[in-house]
Amino acid sequence: MLNYFLSFMLSGVFICGLASFSFKHKHMLSMLLSLEFTVLCVYLNIFMYLMMNNTEMFFLMIYLTMSVCEGAMGLTILVLMIRTYGNDYIMTFTSLW
Repeated sequence: MLNYFLSFMLSGVFICGLASFSFKHKHMLSMLLSLEFTVLCVYLNIFMYLMMNNTEMFFLMIYLTMSVCEGAMGLTILVLMIRTYGNDYIMTFTSLW
């Protein structure tokens, strides 16, 4: 019963992370932070699911590896954007003229 309650709460936290990602779209750093927040919520949901079913945890290592690669790529894009444009505003990054 407690595991289902924790899973429900983590789903609510995931929705809050997605709302933060969609509303904080002005700065690249705040978008990356909310994206990492949702990745951690998904990780905890997968962990709870695997613990309830008493299965192997190897999938979590693959998921963590991919999420670390995603975070490193996001930080690389952020540094490249700041060096090129001087700020992390998304609107200056999407100007194509």
